[in-house]
Amino acid sequence: MADTHLDPNVLSALQEVMEDEYPELLDTFIRDSEERLKLLQNYADAMQLRDAAHSFKGSSSNMGAIRLAELCHELEQRANQKSLAGIEKLVGEIDGEFAIVRPLYEAEKQRSLSE
Repeated sequence: MADTHLDPNVLSALQEVMEDEYPELLDTFIRDSEERLKLLQNYADAMQLRDAAHSFKGSSSNMGAIRLAELCHELEQRANQKSLAGIEKLVGEIDGEFAIVRPLYEAEKQRSLSE
């Protein structure tokens, strides 16, 4: 598991706390992330974009998705400044990073189910 994308210590701690609910937590994060990505791609204004980026940053951070949380933080900061120039590129980077971490979470789920 690439340390630049996922923090294995966070996942390990989550699995310890969640026990049998851990696979469901991973599924929920993936589903919620897909919804948040849609919001980021179809935002109405800077405020909506900021709120979506903020909640995505929080969940990504809680789930150990380091780079995803960083990108969402950057997007949140940009939206706070009402500077939406180049936002599509940043949303594209977030989308790309989620495309990297999603299969890592899927693999983590399968690993936890086979223990």
